[in-house]
Amino acid sequence: MRVLLVEDDDGVANALVEVLTAHGHQPTRVARGADALTRHRDHDLVLLDLGLPDANGLDVLRKLRRIGPIPVVVLTARGEERMVVRGLRSGADDYLVKPVRMAELLARIEAVARRGRAMPVAADEVLVGDVRVDLRTRRVRVEDHDVELTPKEFDVLAVLAGEAGTAVSRQRLMDEVWGDAYLAVSRSLDVHIAQLRAKLGRPELLVTIRGFGYRFGEH
Repeated sequence: MRVLLVEDDDGVANALVEVLTAHGHQPTRVARGADALTRHRDHDLVLLDLGLPDANGLDVLRKLRRIGPIPVVVLTARGEERMVVRGLRSGADDYLVKPVRMAELLARIEAVARRGRAMPVAADEVLVGDVRVDLRTRRVRVEDHDVELTPKEFDVLAVLAGEAGTAVSRQRLMDEVWGDAYLAVSRSLDVHIAQLRAKLGRPELLVTIRGFGYRFGEH
């Protein structure tokens, strides 16, 4: 399996590369989040440290989730419960805390890779009614007319479109779009949903699930 290791600590990276290679994997090590975003397409799984020199690891994780279905295992020293929850809600397939036992690491990444192979490849475009959302180019069209959204408005729509027809919790939306549901102002989400309904002109497609969150799609 081709593993992209995103780790800025040389000692940790060298040990992981050695173990992965010894067990038949083909690891490639990079030290920056920007490299993860440009090189992940050539790999089967990303092993991602959150403490990167050029970017917040959770931001890198969210971007990976929006542009492709590649499995991501987070490996980090940040083991407090709040961080684990944020990592999983941001799209991590698994979350391991350093120091990690190598046998467990190998077993976890192989399990995640098996689940990934069983999942369908995520589409770059989502069509709900006559609303077309291109997650790759960040373009939205309604009845073949472009709709101009702010970056945050698109981010909210992208999370909902990525799971069209499924209810998404308010907390997850705030985690993914604002970075931390604990710090985000809940009212900000309501305002952005209202703006999306107005701009799309299809309010019935952005359904409020009372006491939980929102769904993109009528059913």
